[in-house]
Amino acid sequence: MESIVIIGNGVAGVTAARHIRKISNKRITIISAESDHFFSRTALMYVYMGHMKFEHLKPYEDWFWEKNRIELIRGFVRKVDDKNKELFIEDDRVIKYDKLILATGSKPNKFGWPGQDLKGVQGLYSKQDLDLLETNAPNKKICKRAVIVGGGLIGIELAEMLRSRDIPVTFLVREKSFWDVVLPDGDSGMINEHILEHHIDLRLETNLVEILADGYGRVKAVITDKGETVECQMVGLTPGVSPNISFLKDSGIELGRGIKVNRFLETNIKDIYAIGDCAEQSEPIGNRRPIEAVWYTGRMMGETVAQTICETRTEYKPGHWFNSAKFLDIEYQTYGWVFSSNGKKEYEEHFHWRHALEKICLTIAFHKETRKFLGINTFGIRMRHEIFDEWLNKGQNVSHVIKYLKDANFDPEFYTKYENEIAAKFNADFDTDIKPEKKNWKRIFAIG
Repeated sequence: MESIVIIGNGVAGVTAARHIRKISNKRITIISAESDHFFSRTALMYVYMGHMKFEHLKPYEDWFWEKNRIELIRGFVRKVDDKNKELFIEDDRVIKYDKLILATGSKPNKFGWPGQDLKGVQGLYSKQDLDLLETNAPNKKICKRAVIVGGGLIGIELAEMLRSRDIPVTFLVREKSFWDVVLPDGDSGMINEHILEHHIDLRLETNLVEILADGYGRVKAVITDKGETVECQMVGLTPGVSPNISFLKDSGIELGRGIKVNRFLETNIKDIYAIGDCAEQSEPIGNRRPIEAVWYTGRMMGETVAQTICETRTEYKPGHWFNSAKFLDIEYQTYGWVFSSNGKKEYEEHFHWRHALEKICLTIAFHKETRKFLGINTFGIRMRHEIFDEWLNKGQNVSHVIKYLKDANFDPEFYTKYENEIAAKFNADFDTDIKPEKKNWKRIFAIG
């Protein structure tokens, strides 16, 4: 019986295992050093905040794996021998494979800051990080102040977590505005205000220089490039993540920033594949980044590679870009491409609308000349993914999107609607006369 071994029990690896099992009787083994069972990484924050228990993060009961004949091994793979098709585990076990799927995920970035390995300094990615946070910042008596370094999604999650226990937070962001490498100015500016309103000490254009020790190997303060010393008992390093591939450096597998793969998620070595955060497309797909540390793309890669493993060679086609996140209590969604103000394409026009009182806004990107709809960011308004997917597939004009934006609104009828106000602003900005309508509400409501 052919043996499939998967290194990594995140969403990519587990999805691959589930789909291989659905269509084959192959022997499946998952190896992970992080946890015994798969859990929802994106929900780790809610355990610390008291909304959930860790066992609630496991989508499958513990009996699921044995019932589906998926063997689980707890261990750290230290070496891959592709010539003999063997894996060496740190406790000297050797595991044979016929086909290998690398789904090793990411690890938090460290940039060689003095003091970055002190006690009280940590990232937020793994189950071990969550456990460590309970030691480093259980309450405001033990942690009188925390400093977070890095202005991305993990940083804002950690800030929200700490504030839920009333721990004061200083947030160091090197950019001029929060997440402005991704968000246009209007969107980013609103989030800056929201962070400050949640009593988070946001310091823009500020870099970490050094983390100071207290004489017992534990953090006592940080020094910034503004010459300031901020006393703290915990430092959260959240300046992004990188593919977890260091154990492969002496293998014959081609590496870049991640594990190089083709459109079929195959590496340069026969019978070895890479999926999820650790995979790097040798040729980028459209505007997508070669490495995408995103939950849904990991899941799609897992589904795709399962087909190839089971003799139906299938190309990875992720479709239109979309993503969602939460900035404290503001929901964020993006569909298609809305580039940051600094990264905006020369053909790209932006329309921005913001509510006068509430923290609600949207930015729509469209082609300056053809007026083709390119993408949308929404904050505080929940939209229907399938509608934007349809509009992007059909290459709809931005006027069509403004006119029928009500069709895309996910919220029930009794919620406040903003489409008339949005259309009025668009008409004023671009000298049009668009009157919002509902075109396919009944069909869309049935889908939703």
